[in-house]
Amino acid sequence: MNALLLTDGYKTGHHQQYPQGTEEVYSNWTPRSNKYAPKGCDKVVSFGQQYVMKWLHNYFHQNFFRKPKAEVCNEIREELSLYLNTDYDVSHFEELHDLGYLPIRVKSLPEGTEVNIRVPMLTVVNTRKEFYWVTNFLETILSTMLWQPMTSATIALNYKRIFTKWAKQTDVENIGFVDFQGHDFSMRGMGGLQSAQSSGMGHGAVFLGSDTLPAIAGLRRYYNAQDFVLGSVNATEHSVMCAGTKNDEIGTFKELMKTYPTGILSVVSDTWDLWKVITEYLPKLREDVLGRDGKLVIRPDSGDPVDIICGEDRKLGGNSPQDKGVIELIWELFGGTTNPQGYKVLNQHIGAIYGDSITTERAEQICQRLHEKGFASTNVVLGIGSFTYQFNTRDTFGFAMKATSVVVNGERREIFKDPITDDGVKKSAKGLVRVDELDGEYILVDQVSEEEEKKGSLEIIYENGEFKKNVEMNEIRARINANV
Repeated sequence: MNALLLTDGYKTGHHQQYPQGTEEVYSNWTPRSNKYAPKGCDKVVSFGQQYVMKWLHNYFHQNFFRKPKAEVCNEIREELSLYLNTDYDVSHFEELHDLGYLPIRVKSLPEGTEVNIRVPMLTVVNTRKEFYWVTNFLETILSTMLWQPMTSATIALNYKRIFTKWAKQTDVENIGFVDFQGHDFSMRGMGGLQSAQSSGMGHGAVFLGSDTLPAIAGLRRYYNAQDFVLGSVNATEHSVMCAGTKNDEIGTFKELMKTYPTGILSVVSDTWDLWKVITEYLPKLREDVLGRDGKLVIRPDSGDPVDIICGEDRKLGGNSPQDKGVIELIWELFGGTTNPQGYKVLNQHIGAIYGDSITTERAEQICQRLHEKGFASTNVVLGIGSFTYQFNTRDTFGFAMKATSVVVNGERREIFKDPITDDGVKKSAKGLVRVDELDGEYILVDQVSEEEEKKGSLEIIYENGEFKKNVEMNEIRARINANV
């Protein structure tokens, strides 16, 4: 697709609508509200800027600058003339093609840091007067691509804080397990391949466990991730279990353990009757499980995750499998150890994972109820799916890119928006901005001079077609883990 189509249709006329003599448009990308965000997401993780700029840079070079000017400009002339029912003038696009690069300067806060609501994370400004229109022409594609990796990384960090809190209380010796306790199961439910990859990269900035394979390629390409990036295990699905037939499910378990005599093996266990698997089949398979050089992981996949893992409310003194839940039932069969903090840790040959309809609230409840029953929170892995990562929009954190300064005929004008009919969320900063770091917090300072704008924590990452500052995945993860 022609790179000039990567925008909203109404942007194609804005170069004619700015005041005569406009020379510069300066905009910033800011999370304006967490009103619709999950509980606990009070800040936003800075992540995805380098990915988006590298993707955009490559796309424009491949689908605009490196193609013949007549080809790409005539194509866009024909398309926009039909679209707008007019004879569309593409001379400004032809001038951009002649230039051969995107004439913008992009500044960003360090990726992997957390940013307060209403503090700009990115600024964009044109570097040549005749291309004042480019800044906000790119607003749409930048917004389209930036909000999701930032949102998913922020929510993933919220999960990690929950897991870390409970691991410290119940199994501090095994705190490293938290890196794998939140596992990305979301790809099939995301809004397309790019959505799955960008969200999966956001998850991968925080956790090390994922089944979203495209995230690995993205982290390698855009963040120079080396060696091990994300990991998973051999695991079944319902088609495998169904193919083995309901009448011989125990035989399917046996064959799977023969196929994978070592390592972690995850087996979906509720294709028909989860409780029968645990109370009838596992006792018969006990020696097979304990004889493996690895861990068999039981995976429930339906029902209320909290009750399935931890057991239903036992006020009436019930003693059924449903009352006990998966972890207690496995403990009764396989035992384990009691760690120095006094919490039960399952035998190293057996474990559990639950990956359906998990939310941060349910993750908190699962960890808390395991704690109340005397079990370490690290006895279970939770699969984080599209119920978490796709049930979001740009409005989850109120992301928006807005112009706050322009130069017209050599005169700088501080501009802003503050709709009287709004509740204050849409009120923008004013003029040029600087972001300072004070006691570990990022603070917005707006209406600064051109000299002051050059200072602060926003650093140039891209200018006139060149990348000025690259960050690698290990640096981002280190910053995130320092703030867990």
